Amino acid sequence: MKVPGCNGSAGEANPRCRRDNRGRGLRQDVHPRVIRPCLDCSRAVTMQPPAPQRAEPTVRQRVRIRFSKQGDLRLIGHRDLVRAMERLFRRAELPLGMSQGFHPKPRMSFPAALAVGIEGLDEILEIELAAEVSAEQLLGRLTDHAVPGLAFHHVEILPPGIKGNKARVARATCQIVVPAERQPETARRVAAILAADSCPIQRPGRSKPIELHEFLEALTLTEGILSMTLRVTQQGAAPGPRDVLEVLGLNDLEAGGSRLRRTRVEIAS
Repeated sequence: MKVPGCNGSAGEANPRCRRDNRGRGLRQDVHPRVIRPCLDCSRAVTMQPPAPQRAEPTVRQRVRIRFSKQGDLRLIGHRDLVRAMERLFRRAELPLGMSQGFHPKPRMSFPAALAVGIEGLDEILEIELAAEVSAEQLLGRLTDHAVPGLAFHHVEILPPGIKGNKARVARATCQIVVPAERQPETARRVAAILAADSCPIQRPGRSKPIELHEFLEALTLTEGILSMTLRVTQQGAAPGPRDVLEVLGLNDLEAGGSRLRRTRVEIAS
């Protein structure tokens, strides 16, 4: 039986019909979504479904990069830094590994995101490349295309696998310069904090205070430079360097021109 309006015959193609992957003639009615098979045309053509193609193996090379973010670049947020890194890798012609799904994104992570206004001298970036590149080549390309304030210092090619290779930050060290006229009072307060049995920090909007001594590993004032090392936890709230400055009465130093710097980020072995 021939579909009304179909003039196809055996051995010739019907211009009013299109064919599916099984060789059947399909006629589209007035409504664009209604499609019916044309039995007369289906006898004329026999088509085989396409053979499945073997997918090429995907290259996934995990890399850990140490870099610094200084100068005016300290004033951009974390998401802006991520976008800047993506553009940098495109300029350097380094293909990034992408996630799966309808909205693929580059496989890029920062184990310790840096707050706005803080310079980072030893930051960590972990990425996944879609091509094999040596550490020397990768470091050279990134350095050639880096924007002002962004510098790359070390590249490490990680062994295969994802779960066991993700960096987990253990501690971070921050420093800030204290003016000479405020150093004696700051030294007295540093000694008082280290001698105290407890130093609670009360944040706005939180009913339970944070105990500074549970995270503070080192606090020194040497030659006008205040240095603090804080343990980083993956769960719960933890004090940051600005919390320590507030306890010491130095939370106005950044507004006065002093720059807070994160000088070291250590990962757990």
